[in-house]
Amino acid sequence: MTAGSAAGPDDVEGPHQDQPLVAAGTPLEESEAAVVLVHGRGATARSILGMGEEIHEDGVALLAPQAARNEWYPNSFLAPVESNEPGRTSGLRAIADAIDEAVTAGVPTDRVVVLGFSQGACLASEFVARNPRRYGGIVALSGGLIGESVDVEEYAHGTENDATFEGMPAFLGCSDVDPHIPKERVHETTRVLEALSADVTERIYEGMGHGVNEDELAFVSGMIERLVTDE
Repeated sequence: MTAGSAAGPDDVEGPHQDQPLVAAGTPLEESEAAVVLVHGRGATARSILGMGEEIHEDGVALLAPQAARNEWYPNSFLAPVESNEPGRTSGLRAIADAIDEAVTAGVPTDRVVVLGFSQGACLASEFVARNPRRYGGIVALSGGLIGESVDVEEYAHGTENDATFEGMPAFLGCSDVDPHIPKERVHETTRVLEALSADVTERIYEGMGHGVNEDELAFVSGMIERLVTDE
């Protein structure tokens, strides 16, 4: 599988490569679909699995990679990319490895959702935008693409074989006053995903702060349910 190509070579060794992949939900070998959950700064794989259990459906495996020292990269996601290496690249590889785990167990890529919150949402959206294909979906809760600026053309034309998301569902949710995530970066992330043929739902919530609300969980639950009910 080449889903992790933008995360660096397959033999990349970074701070997150010796960390566990924590599983919950339906056992992977019995699953029809999977959700890769990417935790935020200061959180853990086990903590984001708590969110995963709120949106879980029978037949869906939950897989959460763990970041070394509970953070994927040290600085703001708006800082120069180089200042967040090697954590950023190592984190992208951790997402690729989690997807590989599901695919190896027999779950097709188009039934694997990549979901992240906060720093994890930044890493998750960066991963799929750098590695477009038909996933089961992307969910970025309070996050967006990584870097000082976002160039839609760089993402749209920087992939091999003109790959796209082929109409994959995407959900971006964020507050209009999030202290860490400028809403313009959420808009820019939407534009990149749409340029790569994702079916994007973006919701900006007034005065919410930095968190996840019931409307977001309900929408994402519907995405997960469709993974195991759509033919």
